[in-house]
Parts: sequence; C-alpha cells; structure tokens
Amino acid sequence: MSPQPDLRLVYGKLVLVAIIWGGTFIAGRVAANEMPAPTAALWRYLIACGALLLLSWRLDGGLPVLSRQQWVGVILLGMTGVAAYNLLFMFGLERVPASRGSLIMAFNPVAALLGAALFLGEPLTRYRVAGILLALLGVAIVLGHGHPLQLFTGHVGVGEVALLGCAMAWATYTLLGKRILQGLSPLAASTYAALTGVAILAIAAALSGDLIVPQASLTGWICLAYLGVFGTAVAFVWFYDGVKVLGPARTAVFINLVPVAAVTLGVLLLGEPLEMSMLSGGALVILGVFIINRPTPPAPAATVTA
Repeated sequence: MSPQPDLRLVYGKLVLVAIIWGGTFIAGRVAANEMPAPTAALWRYLIACGALLLLSWRLDGGLPVLSRQQWVGVILLGMTGVAAYNLLFMFGLERVPASRGSLIMAFNPVAALLGAALFLGEPLTRYRVAGILLALLGVAIVLGHGHPLQLFTGHVGVGEVALLGCAMAWATYTLLGKRILQGLSPLAASTYAALTGVAILAIAAALSGDLIVPQASLTGWICLAYLGVFGTAVAFVWFYDGVKVLGPARTAVFINLVPVAAVTLGVLLLGEPLEMSMLSGGALVILGVFIINRPTPPAPAATVTA
C-alpha cells in the first residue's frame, strides 16, 4: 500500500507555482518585447528541455520507454500545453499588458472544472461553483482597481483573444494530464511533453523565418532562463503533482492566484502602487481556493431501527 501524500506539501507547492507563474507574465512581457513570439517560445522550451532532462536523470534515473498509446498522449500534451499555449502566450503578451493578460488566465479553472465534469465524471457541486465564482470576482477586483466591470467594457483585441485561447489550451493540457499520469510520473510526462512541444515550436519558428539565436539583452536572456527553468520545468512538475493528487479541476483553481501574484510582483519589482482593491480582491481569491478545496464531509451512516 503506497503512503498517502502530504496534502499540505501539495498545496504549498501549488501556491509556489502560482507565484512562479505570476512572475512569468513579467518575464514574458520583457522577452516578447525583445524578440518575435515564435523565437521566444522556442528558446523558453529549449532551456526548459535541458532542465527537465537533467531533473529526469537525477530524480528518475532517465526517461521511461513509452508505449504507442503513451506517445499519442505526450504528443497531445506537447501540442496543447507547450506549443499552442506558449505561442499564444508570447503572442498575446506582445500586445496586452501583463496584468490584463493574467486576468484572462483566471478563466482557466472554469474551463477545467466544466471539462472535468463533462469528460472525467468529477462532481460539479454548488460549493465548487461558488468557490470559482468567488475567486473570479476577487481577481476581477484586483485587476479592475475595485471596479471589476470595467475589465469587460473595453475593446477586446487580438492579444486578448490569443490569451483566451492560451487559457483554453492549458485547460485541455490539464485534463489530458489526468489520464496520461496514470502510467507516467509528472516529471516524465512534463519532459516528454516539452520535447514533443519544442519540435513543434521549432517548425513554427522555421516557417516564420525566426529560427535564429535571439539578439536579446542580458535581461532578456535572464527572463528566458526564468521562463524555462522555473516557469516551465519546476512549476510544471509541481503542477502535475497537484493534478495527480487532487485532480485537474481542484488543481487548476490555484491558477486564480496567478494574477494576484503578478500584481504583487509588479509592486515589489516595478514599484507599482499597492491599492486596497488588491488586498480585498486577493482575500476573495484565497477564500475561493479554500472553498473549492474544502474536504467533502462523509455521508452520514444509515440508522438501523429495530
């Protein structure tokens, strides 16, 4: 009998993942302004592949041999969560501020929850729905400076559409991962997904004429390294640990913390003002995550009468 996972450790890793991914919006914005989106996407995952292969060798002794069915699975992961997600992410951040872009990612848990209910048979309880709505409201308050409806009254441009597609790609990646993790470790699945995805990204960069070493500044290269090592290798493995233990819907809810982390990092790193709406909205997001992940009480035992 395998030991039960430490849920506190799993939750702690998912919170750190949210903070790391909050930083990717800042790093991605810098990288996207210094090089074309296909080039930035490709080099992010070239760096990530190196880090993932090293982790696979150190932690698992190498990569396992895949069956034909598993190859189909990791190719789908590479197409959705690596190639499509990262191209749309970089393309969107060329045109959309990091804070607004991070808000769109808050729609991801909604898609993941509905997808898990439709395709994986996970229960869609009123508590889960209430928790997700509460978390979304908190994110909207944070990024709308206390006026959440303002975020939905402006013109929706190509960048916003790209980032919405990015969120849908990640929700698909999360749901696929639930099935694929039945036969692969999170590290092996993430590594194979990155390897197949980087091949697709190389083709995209070649077709666009951007398959070159980017002429980026030192800051740009540091951002690419952050995106590849922390935003991809470390965070993806921890995220899949959560998927394996908690399921895709409950894990994806932690992405609601990403916009809060992005705003906080903006305050700390860029000197942006800290508003009361950030504190109140952040509290709602955390409360929503708590409601989604609250343990389900056991059913009452049947009463036996004489």
